[in-house]
Parts: sequence; C-alpha cells; structure tokens
Amino acid sequence: MRENFDSAFAELVKNEGDFVDNPADPGGATRYGITERVARENDYIGDMRDLPIELARTIAKKTYWDAIGGDDLPNGLDFTVFDACYNSGESRAKEWLAKAAPKEGELADPIIMRFSAYRLLFMCDLKTWPNFGRGWARRIANNLLHATS
Repeated sequence: MRENFDSAFAELVKNEGDFVDNPADPGGATRYGITERVARENDYIGDMRDLPIELARTIAKKTYWDAIGGDDLPNGLDFTVFDACYNSGESRAKEWLAKAAPKEGELADPIIMRFSAYRLLFMCDLKTWPNFGRGWARRIANNLLHATS
C-alpha cells in the first residue's frame, strides 16, 4: 500500500506547509511537519530550513504512518489517523481510533467522523487554540472532505 502512504504524505504536506517557526507553537522549528526534535531523533543535523523532503517522507513513514499501522487502515481513515498522529501524537491518534471503532456492520465514514470529532474536542481545550484553532478546524474540515472524495 505504498501508494496510500505517498498520497497521504502529499496531502499532509499541503496541511503542514514548508518551513515554519512560530513562537506560539510548542513544536518549534518545523519543515513539512517534521519538528526539529523528531528530525534530530532521526539523525538529521542540518538547519531545519534545509530538511530535504525525501528525508521528511522517510521520517514520516517510520515515525507516523508505520506507528499507526497506516497500511492496515481503510482508505480515507488511513490519512485521517496519519494526520492526527502528526499533529497530536501517536498515543492520542490511537486513543481516538479506538473510541471511533466501528459498531457491527458499520462502514468507515462514521469512524472518520467520530475520530475527527474526538480530535476537534481535544484541540478546543488546548491553550494554543486561540492562536491555531481556526487553522486546525480548517485542517480537520479539509481532511473530512478528502476522506469522502
């Protein structure tokens, strides 16, 4: 399912953008959504502005996609969980996925909606919501549209 990862990574980069270093963001210097801490944990020693996209892709696959079992998730849900793992961490993404698990006979779309609802409820309570809430809400809305297209 490498194709799903490649597609998900391309969509994720649209959400994350290129280099940012917003003082209000506890993640600090970030490129393609890879924080400096995560880059350093993966042996990157250069300036974050210069992080190559191929290295970001490799880190994203190992640190986020594989961590949430992206290859084993249904289309649409794979990206939704991957994006949440990037944005809020592996443990929260897995927690929301467990809460959103399908009831008997249910398809993936209700799972994606419940997952996104748990994610948004969590984000609304973050102290950084006033700075980033509008962007996060837009991101989740775009993810919902992506998952159902």
